[in-house]
Amino acid sequence: MPTLSNPTAPAPNPLSYSRADWQRGYQSQPQESAYEITEMEGTLPPDLRGTLFRNGPGLMDIHGQRLHHPFDGDGLICQIAIADGKAHFRNRYVRTEGYEAEQKAGRILYRGVFGTQKPGGWLANFMDLRFKNIANTNVIYWGGKLLALWEAAEPHALDPVTLETLGLDRLGDVLRPGEAFSAHPRIDPGSATTGGEPRLVNFGVKAGLSSAITLYELDTAGRLVQRQTRSIPGFAFLHDFALTPNYAIFFQNPVRLNPIPFALGLRGAGQSLEFQPDRPTQALIVPRDPALPMQTIDLPACFIFHHANAFEHTGPQGQPCITVDSICYDFFPTVEPGVDFLDINFDDYPAGKLWRCQLDLARGTAERTCLADRPCEFPTQNPATVGQPTRYYYLGTAHDPTVNAPLQAVMKMDLQTQTLKTWSFAPQGFMGEPVFVPHPQATAEDEGWVLILTYRADRHASTLVILDAQTLEPVTQLHLRYHIPYGLHGTFVPEVLGL
Repeated sequence: MPTLSNPTAPAPNPLSYSRADWQRGYQSQPQESAYEITEMEGTLPPDLRGTLFRNGPGLMDIHGQRLHHPFDGDGLICQIAIADGKAHFRNRYVRTEGYEAEQKAGRILYRGVFGTQKPGGWLANFMDLRFKNIANTNVIYWGGKLLALWEAAEPHALDPVTLETLGLDRLGDVLRPGEAFSAHPRIDPGSATTGGEPRLVNFGVKAGLSSAITLYELDTAGRLVQRQTRSIPGFAFLHDFALTPNYAIFFQNPVRLNPIPFALGLRGAGQSLEFQPDRPTQALIVPRDPALPMQTIDLPACFIFHHANAFEHTGPQGQPCITVDSICYDFFPTVEPGVDFLDINFDDYPAGKLWRCQLDLARGTAERTCLADRPCEFPTQNPATVGQPTRYYYLGTAHDPTVNAPLQAVMKMDLQTQTLKTWSFAPQGFMGEPVFVPHPQATAEDEGWVLILTYRADRHASTLVILDAQTLEPVTQLHLRYHIPYGLHGTFVPEVLGL
């Protein structure tokens, strides 16, 4: 096999990266194209077949008017189809109503959740409470549909081959107009609860002084199997959840929304959240059986965007317990109105770390331990082990384990041996969420590949890196013709779509 380049040379300064290099990865990408990937290092594994879909904000400005935060950018879908030693790339924007209107107008027309304001100061934004469905957080393929997700509204359906936007999709009238379908669904790979069949489980939140969580379960054909709604006191900020065969587990962050600066046009909604360290984070344990009551357990205050996994087990005295692994922050990481996101001080920014929380359902208590004391995010695992005890996690992490910094390395964590293995893209490589793809004839949990769409500042272009999931060594690098701004979430499916 040809030798692959490893951009892990020592950085020329005390940091593992150049801020200018990191910032360039956030430049807007207006191009849309489709082409066969011909610039390749290594060879594609013959058993790797399927399609990688990725979603993330692609525009950081509207005709030169900058967004305050990348998370306010319109969703750009990337598709990389792999089969028979070939790979094909396609990218396309989700043609949401807001995207079309702003592109036609040539200016910002909507306020963003994370602080983007319409030009004209507070008066132009006063009492404008509308949000644009930016469809920029995740993309899933389920029941024959490709869906671009944003957690505050309905999904957009896309053609899975051409990525053409087909329009809002209410999943066969499962969703009412404007009803939310989260960007963080979980797939039960098949349990006693589902009769051994895979099932997509997702949620939507209606937040307010009192909030409601609606839990949806869809079979492999995309049909609604079950829907239930639970009420919880107070304002709910729920970005993700964990799933076991019998429970959906949410961690309610200790935040309150101060609507006044948002209504007055002074701050975005996300900037109007106030972290309350004197209040506990609450584990909301929702039985998937709607007839059973929900349970709430307090734990020390922290802020959680993403969960890794959860599983049920019995405690030392035979009591029912749930273990939940999550990325925890000491406080809510916000960007103030007068601060440019690209100039944030990482030393002042909280670092996400992997923590394990043991929930004792009988006693109503929680115990926490840190599993990985280094900055990390975007945990993933073998999809067959979701909701079950798993041995391996793959996460994005900083190059230097002691410094909060952009994600530049992938980390494999062996929970059985308590050992870590990393592969770094520093100093000029940056990464997002890793995606684990099991080998079709796998006999071990970690037999397969880890796919990572990276940004290479030296090329000002993106590269799909395929790592051997067991050794964490690179197998193939597929170099794209231009850069894709740092993405959020995606999925790999065995169907070859778009090749």
